[in-house]
Amino acid sequence: MKNSLGREIPEHIPGYKEFRLYEGPFKYMPEHPGAAKKIKVAKPRDNKVLASIDEAIEKTGLHDGQTISFHHHLRNGDYVMKMVVERLAAKGIKDITIASSSISSCHDFLIDYIKDGTVTALETSGLRGELGKFLVKNPQAVKKPTIIRSHGGRARAIEAGELHIDVAFMAAPTCDRRGNATGRIGKSAFGSMGYAMIDSAYADQVVLVTDNLSEEPIYPYSIPQTDVDYIVPVEAIGDPAGIASGAIRITKSPTQLLMAKYAAEIMEQTGCLKQDFSMQMGSGGASLAVAMFIREKMQAKGITGSFGVGGITGIFSDMVKDGLFKAAYDTQTFDTTAVKSFTENPNHLEISASFYANPWNNGPIVNYLDTVILSATEVDLDFNVNVITDSNGMCIGASGGHSDTAAGAAMTIVVVPLIRGRLPMIRNHVQNVITPGETVDVIITDRGIAVNPLRKDLLEKLEGSNLPLMTIQELQQMAYDMVGKPEEVKMSQDDKDIVAVIEYRDGSIIDVIRKPLDD
Repeated sequence: MKNSLGREIPEHIPGYKEFRLYEGPFKYMPEHPGAAKKIKVAKPRDNKVLASIDEAIEKTGLHDGQTISFHHHLRNGDYVMKMVVERLAAKGIKDITIASSSISSCHDFLIDYIKDGTVTALETSGLRGELGKFLVKNPQAVKKPTIIRSHGGRARAIEAGELHIDVAFMAAPTCDRRGNATGRIGKSAFGSMGYAMIDSAYADQVVLVTDNLSEEPIYPYSIPQTDVDYIVPVEAIGDPAGIASGAIRITKSPTQLLMAKYAAEIMEQTGCLKQDFSMQMGSGGASLAVAMFIREKMQAKGITGSFGVGGITGIFSDMVKDGLFKAAYDTQTFDTTAVKSFTENPNHLEISASFYANPWNNGPIVNYLDTVILSATEVDLDFNVNVITDSNGMCIGASGGHSDTAAGAAMTIVVVPLIRGRLPMIRNHVQNVITPGETVDVIITDRGIAVNPLRKDLLEKLEGSNLPLMTIQELQQMAYDMVGKPEEVKMSQDDKDIVAVIEYRDGSIIDVIRKPLDD
């Protein structure tokens, strides 16, 4: 079968009973009821604090075949997933599905637990590191292909009942003895708990794992005591060096600075840079560098923005502190500067992943974005964007909020170098589609800029500018002239070699990741 993008999807995908094909960014409107929260009743003066992860596994009745979840606010410093999976394996519990909001290189240990049958399926935002390589090379090591969802798509799946979580193990930098938790304070403070909020609200049972159990009531809290079943104090939930870097700094790369300058110019010349505009910038070098140029233009014009959203960096939180933006809506706090802002600035606001980008609610904040600036591993002639696999078909990234913000924003700008590692980044067809081209408006490279022909209004506004405007085909040919046309990677067509299924944010299948064939 082919979806509306022409991507071939098998009629039968192992582990999937029913699925629908992608037909467009807003084609599917649900009519069925959503998931209901499980009713739980606590007795007066119940003690939620347990002695160990083992006791939590026993109390929750966790058994073979269930789904457990984790969040990724601890990023590459996470200790909690390993703590839990090790104890599951020690108890002989098998056939577990791990539904984590994302997976990092620190989770490469899962390879051993996939091999021994403890973990047999994954549902997440992306695959990286040795685990990503392992699953690409050994797709049949798990019972079914990994499900890749965007951040908004994951929140939607949980609230719609498509992803049912039996037990959520949520890392909490600080919580009190009743279960009120926050990421603002503690030795492992990471800021917003936006992804953990959804799991805690909808999982059948919730276990907080904390390295700072407070005897004092916690307020404000990110997770309320009414959502929490048990609390397990541990020595450390993560490595602070991997949780949040110091202040993320703007790139010094001439190539990335040039692309950032182009992005700021396009925002200005298309009229997006106006009083009370809103935007999101990614955490990549070129995306962050846009902030420097935007700041200069805002100060020159004497304008202030309405809000910024997404994963908030210190660069953006400083713009809020300096009065250039009125608010920052934060789902994930990226660095120590932003964590400090989140703790101190009342205009730095915590939001859940559903508030951020769930397409099936009455107002995700992405729907109110004027501009979003995103990165890519590769793009194609139809403006489709890949951010999860490289040109060789290896899993190296995550869906994140890419497709969510592109769908919601009035103008989506993607920055990508024309050539990376002597390979052209504009392909006839991307290896995998994460964000459909119909939601991408401008592609900026270091050699030129292509505007989606669907956006005639943008083309008219940019006509006569000094920007290096070209067609996407001209950009591709320029790359070919410089480094030649790359050979296409051959992929297995055996349905048993499907590594992952990529869901669009509405749950439809936009693409599948297949195993590359050896030469």
